[in-house]
Amino acid sequence: MTLNFDDIKAAATRLHGHIERTPCRHSRTLSEITGAEVWVKFENLQFTAAFKERGALNKLSLMTADERARGVIAASAGNHAQGLAYHAARMGVPATIVMPKGTPMVKVEHTRGHGAEVVLEGESYDEAADVAQRLREQRGLVFVHPFNDYDVMAGQGTIALEMLEDVPDLEILPVPIGGGGLIAGMAVAAKSINPDIRIMGVEPAMYPSFTARMRGMNTNTGGQTIAEGIAVKQVGDLAYSVARPLVEDVLLVEEPYFERAISLYCTVEKTIAEGAGAASLAALLAFPEKFRGKKCGLVLCGGNIDTRLLTSVLTRELIRAQRLVSLRIIGDDRPGLLANVSALIGQMGANIIEVAHNRLSLDVPAKGAEFDIMIETRDAQHTQDIIDALRERGYPPRTV
Repeated sequence: MTLNFDDIKAAATRLHGHIERTPCRHSRTLSEITGAEVWVKFENLQFTAAFKERGALNKLSLMTADERARGVIAASAGNHAQGLAYHAARMGVPATIVMPKGTPMVKVEHTRGHGAEVVLEGESYDEAADVAQRLREQRGLVFVHPFNDYDVMAGQGTIALEMLEDVPDLEILPVPIGGGGLIAGMAVAAKSINPDIRIMGVEPAMYPSFTARMRGMNTNTGGQTIAEGIAVKQVGDLAYSVARPLVEDVLLVEEPYFERAISLYCTVEKTIAEGAGAASLAALLAFPEKFRGKKCGLVLCGGNIDTRLLTSVLTRELIRAQRLVSLRIIGDDRPGLLANVSALIGQMGANIIEVAHNRLSLDVPAKGAEFDIMIETRDAQHTQDIIDALRERGYPPRTV
């Protein structure tokens, strides 16, 4: 068995009317930032906020009545879990989901909210998958793999089908790789429609599973990545065999690019992306020369990010852009010093976020005072103008 274009077209027929036909829209601003002609497929608009519904529903639709009665089990870091749980409940199929202990709570709670039994076991997807297989044997359940399954791949491939219906002349598709199901399905669909279209994989630098296998290397994988949805130590055998002949190259992306991509989706497109969901855009930011001038289709494949983490990412991006900066000033401990500094910052159009005053630090003269002022500015140049103005007034600051 293998995956072919007819399987994907048949999956599209099964899914019709049961999932969202998500839009694929041109982004003028992201195009200007990256140098590519960017089109975004908003899979975060699915009911469970991720593309995984497609493969899960296609698999459920092909199960026998006996298999549905026994129930399904899966291991997932979140989005496959939610997609399977939601459609299983809709079809009356009992669902059990094993999730790694570090899965963001928003994904855990949403999965439970769809009626699934959630088992939190293992430190990674691979460990959770081992637990799921044990439970499958003990309970006689049907295992629904999140990526290493032809029916699941066929469901994911419907994304490319829709993208090329909407934008037939797309030239290149950077596709996130975790276990490989998404890129396998999309590559088969896209190459069947347009053999000249280029398929590029995208992996977190800490989890180069597809890359290592493609290059015949033994590479250590592991670590904390914001793209936990594609933090898979070993690519699926079936998914790899389907995708490898169709994939031109795989790009390894470092963490800051994922963060910047999440921030850009939020501030430019006014939409929410999780780390894995922003991987395609992160690749454009990390390797602009590979996409410059090309008509590029991005899959925003998931939006299930913890709100606290999203807050942290957006704040860190303000710091990287020097729009949020903390200035340390040491001066004489005399009345009016803080007022003078604050007045100058206000006159220059910056906003003071917080002030910390320290008279007891041994680095400060006994008759001196040290204080840190966190300010919000328009951009890096605005920040530098304020630093220069403070220095000219006799209050030389340093950034901390």
